[in-house]
Amino acid sequence: MKKVLLYIVAGIISLTIGIGYQLNTRYDFTTLDGSKHKLEELQGQWVVINYFAEWCAPCLREIPELNEFHELSNSDGNALLFGISYDAMQDHELSLLADKYSISFPLINSVKTQLPFPPPKYLPATYLIRPDGTLAGQLLGEQNINSLTQAIKGR
Repeated sequence: MKKVLLYIVAGIISLTIGIGYQLNTRYDFTTLDGSKHKLEELQGQWVVINYFAEWCAPCLREIPELNEFHELSNSDGNALLFGISYDAMQDHELSLLADKYSISFPLINSVKTQLPFPPPKYLPATYLIRPDGTLAGQLLGEQNINSLTQAIKGR
């Protein structure tokens, strides 16, 4: 009887440790540089996620503006910008694309849990997540530093 009780207690402890480990190592997405991110850990600042594709001319035209927004938002800590390719790409392809178009903001290479919005039907598309973690909305079409800054201020 004591052995059975000991096995039950050991099983419960192991299960508790395993669940705790899973919860602490879970992440929503990774970026090309290997960073793992949980959206809940990004709360307190705006999260801006821009969908793009190499075949989308407006997407390519907005990259310098997105780079500028990324630099500005990094310096004031108000927002984090991430890019995500509309087309499925291997890491080496995504890296080549980032180099080719001088993308300076982090690119999402793997989404592990559903983002709080569906993939867009049209490009370019930019999603805004408020500092409290709720979805503020979607911006369709080519964006620039002013439109992104105004969108964050106005929501």
